[in-house]
Amino acid sequence: QVQLVESGGGLVQAGGSLRLSCAASGRIFRINAMGWYRQAPGKQRELVARITSGGSTNYADSVKGRFTISRDNAKNTVYLQMNSLKPEDTAVYYCNAGVVTSSYSSLVYAYWGQGTQVTVSS
Repeated sequence: QVQLVESGGGLVQAGGSLRLSCAASGRIFRINAMGWYRQAPGKQRELVARITSGGSTNYADSVKGRFTISRDNAKNTVYLQMNSLKPEDTAVYYCNAGVVTSSYSSLVYAYWGQGTQVTVSS
């Protein structure tokens, strides 16, 4: 099995910054894309940012220019630097990873972290 453990959430004032981390551990042969999603109360989960194993990134329009996703492949860890935070960024943030668990198979399994709360006060 694979576990994703997120950290770095919290309460911050509008205009402030937070850095989220997500470390993957367990039966990992290779991690393909990793990403951050968020879900606000009463809303559907949405993609915030995604990064491939080669470092290509894409972002939701609402966070472009404010958030930066990065990863450390040696540590199986993905980060989300969030700057200029707004109250509408308030949500539970989830880490996601596409994991290949064996060198004998090309199957990619999607794993999710437990979520970390980000609250931005106005």
